[in-house]
Amino acid sequence: MKKGDLSINIIIIAAIALLVLVILSILLFRSGTSIQQGTSCSGVGGVCSTDPTCADVSYQYGAGYKPSLNFECTDSSPICCIKI
Repeated sequence: MKKGDLSINIIIIAAIALLVLVILSILLFRSGTSIQQGTSCSGVGGVCSTDPTCADVSYQYGAGYKPSLNFECTDSSPICCIKI
């Protein structure tokens, strides 16, 4: 085995490792937005409201909505109403 053969093998292995790293980082950054949407109020099927009792949402969409403090609204409405 020559001295040059070893360095070519190392370069090939480093290039493959770099390619795998780039692919993994692309997949990770794409899924980051899905996680953020999934934990928002609309991502879990809720409706944002300004009424702390969710009465306006129950009137508009049907009965059975209650306020939830676990999910945040993305618009100016501070209360997330979840269907029960």
